[in-house]
Amino acid sequence: MCPRCEFEVEEKLADSPVAGVWEVLQCRRCLYTWRTTEPPRRTSREHYPEEFRMTQADIDNAPEVPAVPPLRVR
Repeated sequence: MCPRCEFEVEEKLADSPVAGVWEVLQCRRCLYTWRTTEPPRRTSREHYPEEFRMTQADIDNAPEVPAVPPLRVR
């Protein structure tokens, strides 16, 4: 379960170079990303800070993320 938005579906993005040490997971709804070895305040909903939690309404009403501008030419 996502620590930030409580969504049940997460995707594994990466494994540690040493097998079985950690994984990087990402929520399929809010895109929050975390490593499984991080402390509970980053990996557990019950410990995740209230002020940073999100609901579906928060996600639906979030402003659009601006596009990354093109690289400057020297």
